[in-house]
Amino acid sequence: MLAIEVSDLRKNYGDVQAVAGVSFDVREGEVYALLGENGAGKSTIVEILEGHRTASSGRVEVLGVEPATAGRDFRNRIGIVLQSSGVESEFTVREVIELYGGCYRQHLDADEVAGLVGLDEKVDARIGSLSGGQRRRVDLALGIVGKPELLFLDEPTTGFDPSARRKSWDLIERLGSAGTTVMLTTHYLDEAERLADRVGVLSRGRLIAEGTPEDLINKVSGTVVSFMLPDSVEPDEAASTFGPVLGVDVRVSGRLVEATIDHPAAAVNRLTSWALEAGVELDSLSVGRASLEDVYLALTEDEGDEQQ
Repeated sequence: MLAIEVSDLRKNYGDVQAVAGVSFDVREGEVYALLGENGAGKSTIVEILEGHRTASSGRVEVLGVEPATAGRDFRNRIGIVLQSSGVESEFTVREVIELYGGCYRQHLDADEVAGLVGLDEKVDARIGSLSGGQRRRVDLALGIVGKPELLFLDEPTTGFDPSARRKSWDLIERLGSAGTTVMLTTHYLDEAERLADRVGVLSRGRLIAEGTPEDLINKVSGTVVSFMLPDSVEPDEAASTFGPVLGVDVRVSGRLVEATIDHPAAAVNRLTSWALEAGVELDSLSVGRASLEDVYLALTEDEGDEQQ
């Protein structure tokens, strides 16, 4: 059974086409991640699926109904975690969970929800006293309090410390295992790789790739070689220095240098020979398989090249 069906979805804002003919579906109990750069159309699509915006054209069905015209029954079956919320800071965590839970025909106990999102020790604290990451956990709590069949998560772990992110991942995995369908948008590619059963990649309002993380990773041939830029090489010199050594274009992020290589043995041999001759260490040198982030970068870079 399908929880979400989208066919040739389009959304225009005047002359701007934010969504340009997107089609995909999400099965019941599946965790589906929608990825894309800012402005790719993620939030517009999700807001249409939630019923907060109407499509310019195309077909959208969520839990068997058209969300733009759905009523109270539909609202009772979904949970939403927005990028940010405006919860009144004078409420306690318990009070706001109980308030939101009262909007649903069935809901979880406030203490149970607080425990699920890691706020059991803060359940009687005021929202205004919480850190940014703890407030984000409140947002997550409000999304699951109504025992949703379908949960929309828009950048759910932004502002979380590593420990809180891992706990939230565990919660999302448990929800998926229990049969909850999850529609996830995130800029954390490791998050999508860990959680998603399938991934859709958006660029300029179009769906340019879709599949399981493993399938998408397998489409990117080559091995990823990465290392920290030596102090003797400036960041703006990295491409011209290491591109010829490795025989491919390199990516530089801060002082991290990465390259995807089809024949790593020869390339790494040239790289280490260069380092020995230069008398420098290549800190954090690693050789490994491609990640979902590598796939995403390759897809969006190719899409940008085609647009030029």
